[in-house]
Amino acid sequence: MSIRARAWTALLLPPLAWFLFEQGLSALLHAHCGRSDIGVAWGVASLIVCGVAFRIAWPFRTREGALANPWLARLALVAAGFFALAICFQTLALLMVPACVR
Repeated sequence: MSIRARAWTALLLPPLAWFLFEQGLSALLHAHCGRSDIGVAWGVASLIVCGVAFRIAWPFRTREGALANPWLARLALVAAGFFALAICFQTLALLMVPACVR
C-alpha cells in the first residue's frame, strides 16, 4: 500500500468508525433499550479503530516527498483525536444516563 493510500485510509477510518458507532447505538437503543454493556463494548471497539487510524498516520507525519502526504497524515491525526473524543463522550453518556424503564 502506498504512503498516500495509507494516509487516506487513516483519514477516512475515524469518521467511518464514528458513523457506525452512532448507527449501532441507535439500533441498540431501539432493540435493547440502551443496554450499557453492549454500548460500552461498541464504544471501545470504535475507539480502537480510531487508535489504529492514528497508528497508521503517525509514521507519515514528517515524511519528506510529496507535500500532500505529510499534510494528509497530520490531518488524519487530528481527525482520529477529534472523533475519538466524540466517541468517548458518547460512551460516557451511556454510563451516566440510565437505560429505559420497561
